[in-house]
Amino acid sequence: MTRISVVTGANQGLGFALAEGLAHRAAPTDVVYLTGRDAGRVTDAAAAIGHDAIRTAVLDVSDAQAVTAFADDLRERHGGVDVVLSNAAARLTPGASWGEQVGPFVDTNNLGTSHILRAFTPLLRPGGALLVVASSFGTLRQLPRPLHEHFAPDASLDDVDATMLAWRDAVLDGTAAGRGWPDWINIPSKVGQVAAVRAVAARRREADAETGTLIAAVCPGLVDTDASRPWFSDMSGAASPAEAAKPLLDLALGARRPEHYGELVQFGRVLRWS
Repeated sequence: MTRISVVTGANQGLGFALAEGLAHRAAPTDVVYLTGRDAGRVTDAAAAIGHDAIRTAVLDVSDAQAVTAFADDLRERHGGVDVVLSNAAARLTPGASWGEQVGPFVDTNNLGTSHILRAFTPLLRPGGALLVVASSFGTLRQLPRPLHEHFAPDASLDDVDATMLAWRDAVLDGTAAGRGWPDWINIPSKVGQVAAVRAVAARRREADAETGTLIAAVCPGLVDTDASRPWFSDMSGAASPAEAAKPLLDLALGARRPEHYGELVQFGRVLRWS
């Protein structure tokens, strides 16, 4: 059967390496959709890979209607999808205030993740995989205990979105620190991404277990990219995008391990949520 894959945020860095890796592992009829916000960069990335499996699509994951329309188009063309790698992310700029950055950061990293989960989990074929690229920062252990109640085990995806929007508003009005939220906005955002995955997985676990379908968050570790370099003085231990992509692709395409389902996974190991 033809394998249909989608990678968001794929015009550079880890996303590019994921799309390239999928193309190199593709059978002759497989299709890999390389997506990003900028048409020119998407076209250039596809040309750089230079593989017949690659197709391109302009997609801004912060636009719910655009994500839904793209998913509907793939449903009509292919009947479903087999691999979705949700990698699109807004960058943080050193020196700019959190108030300037938190709006687009939440729109892309958190609401964008939710848009992908809502639109694409119904399209996953049996045995498929949807992975959200997050971080080891995305666990409750990174938050003060009083904040854990915002991410209750029975929280829905709508609940997680509401929590992220309330946190965003607290950053904007200057009350986030007083409520216990970490100063670095990447931490609450990553917790929200993993919580979104957990919320969706909790409602699909039984059915997906029967079909070998995987939904999980993943931590690629420190990756040497334009987005990460400004934040780390020593990148000597960082993986290249291609190196970081390999374990994620192995997880998406390899044999299923039940303990990975709905969890945050790094190098095949589950990172404890709380």
